[in-house]
Amino acid sequence: MRYTYSRWDKTQDVGGVDADELMEILSEDLISDGDVLKALQRVNRWGLQREALPEGHPEGHPEGTRPVPGLQHLLQRLRSQRQQELERYSLESMMQSIQDQVASIVQSERAGIEQKLEETPNLDDVREMLETIAQRKRAFLDSLPSAVGPAITALADYEFLDDQARGKFEALIDSLQQQVLQSHFETIRQSLQSMVGQERQDVRDMLHAFNSVLQDRIEGREPDFDRFMRQHGHYFPAAGSLDQLVEQMQEQAAYTESLLRSMSPAMRQSLEGMVASVLRDEILRQELGRMAELLQTLAPIRHPQPRYPFSGEESLTLTEALQLMRRMHELEQLERSMRQAQDSGDLDCVDGDQVQRLMGDEAHYAIEQLKQLTNVLEEAGYVQRSEDGATSLELTARGIRKIGQRALHDIFRNMKQETFGKHSTMAPGMGGDRTDDSKLYEFGDPFLLDMSRTLMNSVQREGVGSPLTLSVRDFEVFRTEHLTRSSTVLMLDMSRSMPLRGCFVAAKKVAFALNTLIRTQFPRDRLYIIGFSDFARELRAETLHQITWGDYVYGTNMQHGFMMARRLLAKHATANKQIILITDGEPTAHFEGDRVYFSYPPTFRTFQETLREVRRCTQEGIIINTFMLERSHYLADFVNQMTRINRGRAFFATPDRLGDYILVDYVNSKQRAASAGAFRR
Repeated sequence: MRYTYSRWDKTQDVGGVDADELMEILSEDLISDGDVLKALQRVNRWGLQREALPEGHPEGHPEGTRPVPGLQHLLQRLRSQRQQELERYSLESMMQSIQDQVASIVQSERAGIEQKLEETPNLDDVREMLETIAQRKRAFLDSLPSAVGPAITALADYEFLDDQARGKFEALIDSLQQQVLQSHFETIRQSLQSMVGQERQDVRDMLHAFNSVLQDRIEGREPDFDRFMRQHGHYFPAAGSLDQLVEQMQEQAAYTESLLRSMSPAMRQSLEGMVASVLRDEILRQELGRMAELLQTLAPIRHPQPRYPFSGEESLTLTEALQLMRRMHELEQLERSMRQAQDSGDLDCVDGDQVQRLMGDEAHYAIEQLKQLTNVLEEAGYVQRSEDGATSLELTARGIRKIGQRALHDIFRNMKQETFGKHSTMAPGMGGDRTDDSKLYEFGDPFLLDMSRTLMNSVQREGVGSPLTLSVRDFEVFRTEHLTRSSTVLMLDMSRSMPLRGCFVAAKKVAFALNTLIRTQFPRDRLYIIGFSDFARELRAETLHQITWGDYVYGTNMQHGFMMARRLLAKHATANKQIILITDGEPTAHFEGDRVYFSYPPTFRTFQETLREVRRCTQEGIIINTFMLERSHYLADFVNQMTRINRGRAFFATPDRLGDYILVDYVNSKQRAASAGAFRR
């Protein structure tokens, strides 16, 4: 295979989100409540905060390492973008521009009148007649209404004396007429650029035919839409069906309504008057009016269209204003779809092409990456569709192992920095890793020969000379660590106070990490997990992530937890049996017969019944190590009594350092010193 390397220019596709990386990002949420969809929903909302390259790195962030913004960030960008549009443009300037053009036409006509008078020969009859005409036209121009619409209507019947003014007015009328028609037909803009003569008649015919199609649909007849498209389809190249065409027309009507609602009442009246004045073709005006009525009957616009408070200074034409309305509508539509995706967690409702068109390539990249998260996890085998519904996801066994590995990594990472070095070293013995110490070989020892010591023993026995003669009693072998099996019960306090005090996630993370440690490094060990509150129950490691706040109830029944732990450990003949107790409070409940008694503050009876189970554990050789997450007087007093009876150890730990103590203690408790003669026969 041949590989080609090139300098990063930010255009190369180097892949998206990695499944392992994503699981690490999701692990904290999955440990917290075990809901895959909710965890993905949080990522969709807040994005992927990935590790940055070193500061000053010349290549910036390649595709596969740069952060992926979430929907919340994209929504903020969208709102900011919309606000920039509002602060940029002015709708008032649209009518002001037309009014300025009308004033320019009037000024040009006045100048043309004066020029005609100057150029006319000084003949009495001709001069007098021209003076009369000029006076009448000046009076007409002086009496023009100030509003744009009435002024254009009046000028439409005016006979211009100046050719340049006449040309300007005709160009203005043609431009306004095209813009007015485009307000109804955005899709046929190119066909309306030079609509004169036969083109005007073709538009009339198209409108008449379209109205007939709409009338047939309203009256229950099957309209011949195919025939309409054969004759007039060049006006609507993007329409695939009548419903699609009607939707396009209603969208355009919605943009026009938004434009009118965004204007002041005076400006809206001026625009409506201007539209009426420029549509001088009576047939065209009637067909457009009929079309508007039929569309409203067939597909009424039921809700008022949004009003946009523009406050900028940049001017617009009517066509540009309608295009701006389309853009503002699309921005609102995109915001609604993003909000829906944020609430439901389903990004399929967000149009990626629309995101790219309105917000650019960076936003499009983010949306496409977020859309792929579920597929990435499924393809990697970390999640699967649950049997109760296609939209529900659950962790696979591989996914559970992955978050356990992540929890283990987090805890051991902290220990390497601070805690691990403070614990005692491994004891010498047999059966594990080699140490630096050596001993004389005995039958049954692993033959890990220490060559230098062996040769030196021969020299000391026979003296200096060659060749060396080796005897069995010269052999010296390296010692090894002695590893023993262990059976462990992890007792998790599931009373209501655990999540309220912030210990909920920390305790679950330790359970995940301890389970992963035993499965990967001590496969011959056995770990049981017991959750206890008003009563105790065994928890399976593969469903541990599904425990949520709702599973926690009042009551701390340690007695029942110890009873269940004894029964589970009795199944195994291992010499090392231990209970790891994680709690934030003293026992407040106990059994009497089949009934649970709860009391807070705890009663003397509850303490006695719980300590009775501690004595039974002690008699069966079970060590109880307690990790206290609270320093209350009741808890400290109870734990002191328990450790005196059991000879176990007690620690006070905060939730963020809990795992360090438990896992180091578990690893150290696996080591047992063994003398050299322990394996002699």
